[in-house]
Amino acid sequence: MPHIDNKKFYLSALKKYGQTAKGLHWNSRRHQELRFDALLSLLPQDVTQTYIADIGCGFGDFYIYMLKQGKRPLQYIGVDFLERMCEITHTNTRQDTLQADATKDTLPQVSYLTCSGTMNTLTKFESYQLIHNCYTTCKEGFLFNILHGTNESQTYNYLTTQEIQNIAKDLHVKKIKFIEGYLDHDITVGFFK
Repeated sequence: MPHIDNKKFYLSALKKYGQTAKGLHWNSRRHQELRFDALLSLLPQDVTQTYIADIGCGFGDFYIYMLKQGKRPLQYIGVDFLERMCEITHTNTRQDTLQADATKDTLPQVSYLTCSGTMNTLTKFESYQLIHNCYTTCKEGFLFNILHGTNESQTYNYLTTQEIQNIAKDLHVKKIKFIEGYLDHDITVGFFK
């Protein structure tokens, strides 16, 4: 179960690697984009009337990737607990940002909330809080990816399919979708209303 200082974890990577995938602790841009592809496959085909809040927005890479794929949402809001990440996202995307702790703060009430890798360094309890907050806030769905399996780590958080299904049951999720196989030990999940 992770017990790390997330602020130090991310700001030190930013300092060392700059605004790159490694600056957010991704293995590579390709791994980051495979996760983005999985999230995009859970969004409606036409997102032009869709409001999206990106939890743990980092540098705004998901929004930039969406544009490259010809998917421009009606509104995008980058949400991050670090002020520096909000500043970078706003500079990179010219979209609104919100500094907030998604485990407990009020989040934007939008169609979809997305979350790519943000829970990887949270504890299981913090992950549950974030999922609960995002799902109860969204109007249509909460889409996220997380490390998948039973691995034990002092840095990273893994959830099993059963743990995710238990959370869905607790939240009375109407429909759940899983995407696997795009990367080892990773899963993308859609909780839909």
